[in-house]
Amino acid sequence: MKIIISRIRHLNWNIIILLCIIPGLAPFTPPHIFEKLTWLFQGTLVRPMDWFDLLFHGLPWVLLLAKLILISLKK
Repeated sequence: MKIIISRIRHLNWNIIILLCIIPGLAPFTPPHIFEKLTWLFQGTLVRPMDWFDLLFHGLPWVLLLAKLILISLKK
């Protein structure tokens, strides 16, 4: 766990922002992540490909949130 936290702390902000913009929001009209989150909350996210898609488009946002939390805890 300490290794993961250390890696997240050392991630460059530019890389995280690019990951959130490019795969995190693609396709851009409308962002795919919103559709997948809607399906998740409705309980209609059932196919394995949809779960992979949610992971692929959501992981950059999880990294961003984790980095923000780690920065706020450090202070």
